[in-house]
Amino acid sequence: MQEKILEAKNIIEESPSLAVLTGAGISAESGIPTFRGSDGLWKNYSPQQLASPNAFKKDPKLVWEWYDWRRQIIDKATPNPGHTALARIEAEKEKFTLITQNIDGLHQKAGSQNIIQLHGSIWEIKCTECGTTETNYEVPIGALPPVCNNCSGIMRPGTVWFGEIIPMSIIDKTILSIEESEVMIIIGTSGVVEPAASMGLMAKQSGKKVIEINLEQTPNSSLYDVFIQAKSGETLPLFYKIDEIYN
Repeated sequence: MQEKILEAKNIIEESPSLAVLTGAGISAESGIPTFRGSDGLWKNYSPQQLASPNAFKKDPKLVWEWYDWRRQIIDKATPNPGHTALARIEAEKEKFTLITQNIDGLHQKAGSQNIIQLHGSIWEIKCTECGTTETNYEVPIGALPPVCNNCSGIMRPGTVWFGEIIPMSIIDKTILSIEESEVMIIIGTSGVVEPAASMGLMAKQSGKKVIEINLEQTPNSSLYDVFIQAKSGETLPLFYKIDEIYN
C-alpha cells in the first residue's frame, strides 16, 4: 500500500494536467448513503420507483418526498479530507477538471472550481412546463411538489434520472477534459454505471496514466496503472503528508 501511494503521488506531482472522476464513495465518507452497497438508499426501493420520469409522472409528490429527505441529509454533510485534498490539487495544477457523478455539491463546498456534474445537482430544480431552472437550497423545501414562479408548472429535481440521457454538451466537455489531461484519477466509483464506467478505459487507451482509489476492486481495476484499495479521505491527503505513512 505504501509503495502504491508513493507511486501515485509521484505520477500526480509530475503531471501539470489532471482529470478526476468521483463517485458516491467519496460522499459516503461524509455520511451520505450510497445507492449501491449495504447502506444503499435504494435498499427498500427500486430506482424506477423513485428516480425515473415515469415515477415522477405517476406520483410527483412521492418522488419529491424522497428527494426532500435526501436534501436534508446532504444539507447536514460537510466535505471530508478527500474533497479538500482535491481542491488543493486543483489549485496547484495548470489544468484540472473534476468530473463527478455526485449531485450533493460537496466538491463545491470544499473549494473545487472546475467541475462537470454528470448527473446534475440536487440543489437545482427545473420546471416541467417552461424549462425554467433555478437553484434552491431550501431545506425542507416546503410545498411538495414545488411549482414554477414563472408559469406555475410542476418543478422537478435537476438531476439525470434513469431512462434519461446526459446532455451531449456535458459528455463532449467531459471527453475533452480527459483528452487534454495527462493523468486521470478515479475515486469511489462502482465502475458499472455508464458512461462514467468507460472513462478510465478511454483515458488508458489514449495513453494516460490512470490511478484508481476505491474500497473495493471494480471491473477495470486491474487495467489501471495504480489501484489503491482504501478510503479516499485517508489516501488523498497523504499525497501531501507522505511522511505520515511511516508513522
